Amino acid sequence: MKIKVTVLFFILFITAVNVFAQDKTASKDSVAAPVKKDSVVKKEPHSPRKATIRSAIIPGWGQIYNKKYWKVPLVYGALGTTVGVFAYNIKWYNRTRYAYKIAYQIQQTGLTTGKDQVYPELVPLLAYPESLKSYRNQFRQSVDYSVLFFLLAWGLNVVDATVDGHLKDFNVDEDLSFRINPGYSPMANTTGLSLVVNIGKQKTHTVKGVYRDIFAAGR
Repeated sequence: MKIKVTVLFFILFITAVNVFAQDKTASKDSVAAPVKKDSVVKKEPHSPRKATIRSAIIPGWGQIYNKKYWKVPLVYGALGTTVGVFAYNIKWYNRTRYAYKIAYQIQQTGLTTGKDQVYPELVPLLAYPESLKSYRNQFRQSVDYSVLFFLLAWGLNVVDATVDGHLKDFNVDEDLSFRINPGYSPMANTTGLSLVVNIGKQKTHTVKGVYRDIFAAGR
């Protein structure tokens, strides 16, 4: 009887050791192999400088880089408007300049050569060279302004892309809290109370001065 009990105990012991060894081996195999540093793909950080350069080269490119796609139509709408104004004014500037040239010629020499090439709406003004000259100067001024506005719109496109590039990684978490932090403050070099505000996941920032603790025993 004792022999049977001993054999049974021995069998149970061997079985337990075998199960423990299998569990230990399985736990080792289940551990994920360490990832090699070379195999980790690092995400390229967002660069405001790239957004600036791209918008300076091609309007709207920086907005696309910043993933502000809805701003691209606005950029080209502003630039397209200035281009349209420039085209309109340069066309009428050329017309009035030519008409003024013919009107001055008629006034000085009486020759009407080239009169048939004057724009029809300006033919009645050939008898008033000074009026044509005034219109010509106005259209010339409008041409200059349209060029200036085009450059301004292009510059604003670059500024917008730069600002969006800097704000791309800005933390806008709604986690806003504050607390009163008693104790020694290295910034004020004294013991007192601080009103501390936590904004998102950023580090704690003290937004109000540290007040001396009048009940403190001393510094």
